[in-house]
Amino acid sequence: MFKSKATWIVLGLILLFLIGILDVRIKPSLPSFADERQIQDLQKMSFSFRAVAKKVTPTVVNISVVQTFRPSRFGFRNDPFRDFFGDDFFERFFGIPREFKNRGLGSGVIVSEKGYILTNNHVVGKADEIKVTLADKREFTAKVVGTDPKSDVAVIQIKAKDLPVARLGNSDDIDVGDWVIAIGNPFGLNQTVTVGVISAKGRANMGIADYEDFIQTDAAINPGNSGGPLVNLEGEVIGINTAIFSQSGGYQGIGFAIPINMARSIMQSLIENGKIVRGWLGVQIQPVTEDVAKSFGLSKAEGVLVGDVTKGSPAERAGFKRGDIIIRYGNREVNDPNQLRNMVASTPVGEKVPIEILRDGHHQTLTVEIAELPAEIASAGVPGKEVSELGIQVQNLTPDLASRLGYEGDHGVVVVEVEPGSLADESGLQRGDLIKEVNRQEIRNLSDYNRAIAKAGKSDQILFLIRRGDSTFYLILKR
Repeated sequence: MFKSKATWIVLGLILLFLIGILDVRIKPSLPSFADERQIQDLQKMSFSFRAVAKKVTPTVVNISVVQTFRPSRFGFRNDPFRDFFGDDFFERFFGIPREFKNRGLGSGVIVSEKGYILTNNHVVGKADEIKVTLADKREFTAKVVGTDPKSDVAVIQIKAKDLPVARLGNSDDIDVGDWVIAIGNPFGLNQTVTVGVISAKGRANMGIADYEDFIQTDAAINPGNSGGPLVNLEGEVIGINTAIFSQSGGYQGIGFAIPINMARSIMQSLIENGKIVRGWLGVQIQPVTEDVAKSFGLSKAEGVLVGDVTKGSPAERAGFKRGDIIIRYGNREVNDPNQLRNMVASTPVGEKVPIEILRDGHHQTLTVEIAELPAEIASAGVPGKEVSELGIQVQNLTPDLASRLGYEGDHGVVVVEVEPGSLADESGLQRGDLIKEVNRQEIRNLSDYNRAIAKAGKSDQILFLIRRGDSTFYLILKR
């Protein structure tokens, strides 16, 4: 049928081509050398995760707590029925227990052969009973060595022998993108290991604690993980898992851990001193925005701005002035007020620290001897947080606030939030009020305000001098 030799050749080539296609479709493609190398790399990473988990998991403990509540039946401070008929009146006649127990679960990590365990304050801070279960199933009753609600760090201790101890790393060395492993007891599921990366550093203003400098991670953290370690690929603890960002109550890809450098400093203070000793500089600071940078003649927004210097403080003795811009603390750059505050707080009392500033466009270095944070300032709370039981949040009168509220040229602290139903609310304090005096003491900044409130103590009433718009008047807050 096909007369020419050329035709047969063409047909043969077509047939070979079709067989080749069929052969490719039938035979599975084998991995190339590059694919094999990638698989080997993944296996090595898997082995790394396995080795870290095997090394650290024995140091992670399950913490079970019990808190006893004895509520008043009618919400009164003094229950009249109990006063007349005894504590067991409701139990005898109505079968209502006079107390009930709330149980909770958390995690912790053993950091010393002496039985010290790092965890969260919100796990053990209000517990009446604490039981610790080790990875080898041994159980112990723990005592609280100390807690720090302002950072959400707590230290408990058990009496036990042959304890595995976790190695603590350096959280200053971590960076975004680093692999991390979270280990804990989510939902009571012991020794659970999850893997992720560090997704951000230096997270603050989250409303979780007063002193915030969180490591953010996408390693799955759930209820029950609190107090457990966040670990690097060297098997070193670089954080203590604390909280999750969630609208459902479960994992949504964002978790927060306290940097281990902060937790270690607090732990040492609690063990050695029985209390938290924080460093104090004595300056009121605020962010350097683009507008602030322009007004101060800066080429870029950097550092933090000193709004005021407390009289008699280490900063005043070192020569700080209002308007200085702090750009370096020791050997670390400063770009956020919360960051600087945490660095100062963790600095040992008596240590001399070189602080680089910009003053009138010129670089200077001032050496400051850090003092202990005064008790009246420490007990009065953190700027922007609720102060005592009054139910208000206040902050310094910044130039921006003064301009917006019409308080230019005045001084005091501004009420930025009033809790509904609080003493402040019932007394008539309002958001935007400028507090100029407390019990006839002039208020120029937060330090003055905190000292005055601390001095007022538990007195029956506090006298405020308030400016509201163009009106200035006295207001009495009654307890």
